[in-house]
Amino acid sequence: MARPTARVLALLEILQAGGGFTVADLAGRLGVDERTVRRYAGHLADLGIPVEARRGRYGGYRLAPGYKLPPLMLTDEEAVAVMLGLVAATRAGLVTAEGAAAESATAKIRRVLPAVLARRIDSLLATVDFTAPVRKPAPPGIEVLLVLAEAARHQQPVSIAYTTWRGRSGERRLDPYGLVFHAGRWYVTGHDHNRRAVRTFRLDRIGTARPAQGRFDIPAGFDPTTQVLAGLAAVPYAHDISVVLHTSLGQAQRRIPPSVGTLTEVPDGVRLTARAERLDGAAQMLAGLGWPFTIDRPDKLKDEIRALAARLLTDANPEGKQQPGPARNDPGTSPTTSDE
Repeated sequence: MARPTARVLALLEILQAGGGFTVADLAGRLGVDERTVRRYAGHLADLGIPVEARRGRYGGYRLAPGYKLPPLMLTDEEAVAVMLGLVAATRAGLVTAEGAAAESATAKIRRVLPAVLARRIDSLLATVDFTAPVRKPAPPGIEVLLVLAEAARHQQPVSIAYTTWRGRSGERRLDPYGLVFHAGRWYVTGHDHNRRAVRTFRLDRIGTARPAQGRFDIPAGFDPTTQVLAGLAAVPYAHDISVVLHTSLGQAQRRIPPSVGTLTEVPDGVRLTARAERLDGAAQMLAGLGWPFTIDRPDKLKDEIRALAARLLTDANPEGKQQPGPARNDPGTSPTTSDE
């Protein structure tokens, strides 16, 4: 890019920050004389960018209010989509750099929106609510993210500096098969040459990533998302659980995500093997599924199920009185079913 062109674009970037700037201030920032600043402002005007000039001793330039983002020209629908996308990405933990990039991008777009549209979007953002919880982000370095994405696309190995959850650091050579964003965190999965196996790594624990020599082939049918979720389900926790759910495999797969555990069809139902840090949470999950089940292990989970049942009975009948049930042939009552 020629230096004058680069400086014209630099002037546009300065003006996009909002407010007015004196010619002397702009000249100092760009490293040119004041006459050149005026010429650059004329170039922007020739391109259709509404640069307003202020005359007088302290005269200068600013962008006209309501000017839409250059070089993109966003329609009202596009502007709403971009703003909602930035808000949703921040809530989901998708952003990098602790949300600073999303916040600054939001501010830049907000500054150049037409006044009427800006007020309407402000009203939307002030009144909208979300059912999904806010995720605390674990942002990776943007350079790490981009290097891994490019390496995965072009099937080029990388060398990464990785720190495990135990605090051990070291170099790994990795064939990245794909990137996955799940529950507020970024992951990369692929063949780890050090372990000679497919492994999954959290990006926020990768200090650096550098392209390495060579190429690799991705195994046929490999699904990065399935691999990451299965890897998360296999993370060692305090308790190893095996339960037979008396339902079909299809029903179980619709209700239980791969990140919870592994489902295997057995003669009398579906075996769920999983790991959990707290057995009371596992008991609540099993009770919420609504299917009969048989616990293989651990025996302490049976105790948690009994304790949960006792609490539910107490909550349903706090005074200890026997509650009458509905009449068998009562036409006013009917069973309901739901797949939700």
